[in-house]
Amino acid sequence: MKKLILTLISIATVAIMFSSCSKKNDEVKPVVKNYVLVHGAWQAPYVWDAVKTKLISEGNNVTVVELPGHGSDMTDPSTLTINTYRDKVLDAISKINGKVILVGHSLGGMIISAAAEQNPSKIEKLVYLAAYLPTSGQSLFGLAMTDPGSQLGITGNLIFNNGGLTVDVKQDQIVNIFIPDGSAQVQSLVLQNYRAEPGIPLQAPVTLTAANFGSVEKVYIKTLQDRVVSPGLQDRMIAAAMGGVKTVYQLNTSHSAFLAKPDSVAILLTKIGQ
Repeated sequence: MKKLILTLISIATVAIMFSSCSKKNDEVKPVVKNYVLVHGAWQAPYVWDAVKTKLISEGNNVTVVELPGHGSDMTDPSTLTINTYRDKVLDAISKINGKVILVGHSLGGMIISAAAEQNPSKIEKLVYLAAYLPTSGQSLFGLAMTDPGSQLGITGNLIFNNGGLTVDVKQDQIVNIFIPDGSAQVQSLVLQNYRAEPGIPLQAPVTLTAANFGSVEKVYIKTLQDRVVSPGLQDRMIAAAMGGVKTVYQLNTSHSAFLAKPDSVAILLTKIGQ
């Protein structure tokens, strides 16, 4: 009898162990993704800091691209083109194992589009955050001039220096246009890091094809209070996108969503990655 009881206990113990292992194996593990984040005009990598921290805390790999002529990079603006920016992104993604989720903000949308045209097989998804989403032959300036809802260019808030070699935003309008819904600390950070924007890349069209750019899955995150790229222009670009936009999300923020609501941006990017 004693032997029988010991046998039953042993069987029960083994069953519990297998059950425990089975539960562990059945647990859903988070999917690790490679995010590459590209900032926009008059900005620099710092704008992605809070979003980057959140994505990394969830186990993802995050690369933030510093565009030449921005942030700490002092490249002569007369030497810069849209292809210079594109090649900086292509170099960044070439160093990453596996496919990437390539995210562009504002001007960054032009750049990630050009990068996808060159190396579509490396990109899992293109994500446009309040970004210019061109068709073939369009430039950023060309798209911006079709945007009567923008407070940036058509209201005289731009200052063209040296024949357009660099472009400034009127100092008293920077916060109002880019980050009116940010905290005082964030608004101060934007002003402290402001630099004139190289002008040549803003005027350059991109060439895109259905076979390359058109084959990459696209997601758009609309910013409903945007004073730079108006919601109306965002809708028109989404409707005209080569290959279509698979999913559209909305954030009730200004143009600088990653500064106004970084947690919301990170949550959406995680969702897009899954």
